Amino acid sequence: MKKFGRSLKYVYLGLMLLFLYLPIIYLIVFSFNDFTVGSGRRISYSNLGRWNGFTLANYGTVFSGDAGSALLLTLEIAFASSIIATVVGTAAAIGINSMKKRSRNIVVNVSQLPMVNPDLVTGITFMMLFAFVNSMLGRLGRFQINDFFKLLIAHISFSIPYVIFSVLPRLKQSSDLLYEAALDLGCSPIQALLKAVIPDIMPGISSGFIMALTMSLDDFVVSYFVADRIQPLSVYIYSNTAHGAKGVNPALATIIFIPLVAMLLIVNLRRLAKEREYEIQNKKVKMKK
Repeated sequence: MKKFGRSLKYVYLGLMLLFLYLPIIYLIVFSFNDFTVGSGRRISYSNLGRWNGFTLANYGTVFSGDAGSALLLTLEIAFASSIIATVVGTAAAIGINSMKKRSRNIVVNVSQLPMVNPDLVTGITFMMLFAFVNSMLGRLGRFQINDFFKLLIAHISFSIPYVIFSVLPRLKQSSDLLYEAALDLGCSPIQALLKAVIPDIMPGISSGFIMALTMSLDDFVVSYFVADRIQPLSVYIYSNTAHGAKGVNPALATIIFIPLVAMLLIVNLRRLAKEREYEIQNKKVKMKK
């Protein structure tokens, strides 16, 4: 009976993983499909599931035209916003962790509100905010915030809470004595932070960066409301698939997905290696005792 329950558990897990990843696998496979067979059909939902033969032509044209510009813009926004959000979020998490318990709980709850706030509300709020700021700057005769920086500021804003959420648990696991020991050994506060605290919480920082990068690449609603004259990849895909438009090259999604999975694997394998090394060191210490 126990074996049957264990087998059922693994079957359930396998079905859940298949349900989650089957659409992605399907999209990757059909990114190598030849959509120009016969009368030169365009990529659309009507012929996306018809296998016409293997080709690499979809990847050869993925960076051309508006699609290439949208992909490049998406990557620029994603990496720039993730790096800035990681720096700001890590500093905020260190500051929050040093607060007293009551103040820390209040700030943590407030900082997590953007994570549960609906994207639609966030997008409309940013749109109204930037419209108001640009209107005020226009009246003062100042330069206005262009679409790129509006998009960058919006992505940084909704990414910071995810970085804080990833770094705080690692700070709770870390010892406060580490910082004090670095100060006792002659480090300045900045040196103690950079050489002792930051390396110790680096797994949390890496997870926060990947989370911020994923949220930026995945975002559509905020980008749709904030970006006026520029189109990141999500908005480009929507505008080219809605209302019977010309369709989108499936190789775009594959190019975004594969590097992200590779980064996740590298970070997780590195973390597992460090955990094994830590366990081996603990066993050696116990054997000596």
